[in-house]
Amino acid sequence: MEYRLGVLGGMGPQATNTFYQFVIDRTDAQTDQEHVNALILSDSDMPDRTTAILGSKQQQEAVYCRLLEDAKLLERAGCTCIAVPCNTSHFFLDRVQAYIGIPILHMIRETACLLAGQGLKRPGILATDGTIQSGLYQKEFAAAGIEAVVPSPEAQKLVMSFIYDDVKAGRDGDPQKFAAIHRDLLSQGCDCGVLACTELSVFADRHHLPPYYTDAMAVLAQRAVEACHKPLRHIFIK
Repeated sequence: MEYRLGVLGGMGPQATNTFYQFVIDRTDAQTDQEHVNALILSDSDMPDRTTAILGSKQQQEAVYCRLLEDAKLLERAGCTCIAVPCNTSHFFLDRVQAYIGIPILHMIRETACLLAGQGLKRPGILATDGTIQSGLYQKEFAAAGIEAVVPSPEAQKLVMSFIYDDVKAGRDGDPQKFAAIHRDLLSQGCDCGVLACTELSVFADRHHLPPYYTDAMAVLAQRAVEACHKPLRHIFIK
C-alpha cells in the first residue's frame, strides 16, 4: 500500500512550512524515495478560525465547509491520512471527520496522550482566544486526567499579540513578551507548558525553549511520520 500524507495548511502559511520541515526532520531517510509522500494544500484564503469561533453561526459554517471541501480534495487525491497544522481549526475537525473516509490525525488528543504518559498533570495552554474559549484543550486533557490551565487575562492578551502582531505579521517574535507569558504559567503552578498554536511552533523553531514546553505541532509531525509507516530519525516523543 502506498501511504500519502495530506497536509491541510495555510493557517498560517509559515506554520505549514515549519510543519513540513518537522516531518522531514523526523523521517529517517537517506534518499528522496525514503521520505514521506505528501500533498500540501496551503489554503491561505481560509477564514480566520478564532474570529469564526467567537463570532456567528454563519462564520463557523463558512470555516467548516471550507475545511470539509479541502479534506475531500486531499482524500480524492489519494491521501491516506490528513494532518492539520492549526490548533484552532480542531474545533471543526470531528465534524469534518464524519464525512471523509481517511483519518484526520488529531493534534490535541495526541498531545494529551503524550503528557498523560509522562505523568504531567497541570500544563499551561498557550493558544488563541478561539482555542481557549472553545475549551478544546480543556476537554481533551480532562479526558486524559489532566487539568489544562489557561493564562491570566493579562497574559492571554500577550499571547494573542505574540501570535497575531508578531508571528502572523512576519516578525520573529519578541522573547521578552514570551518570557512574561512563561512567568505567568509558573505563577499558576503549571508543571509544563503546551505550545498550542502553530505560530508559537514557528517561534520555538527559531529560539531555544526549555524542555518545560511541549510543541503540539511537533507531536503531530511525528505521528504523521508514523501514520505513513516511515522510520523515525529520532524518537522525539514517546
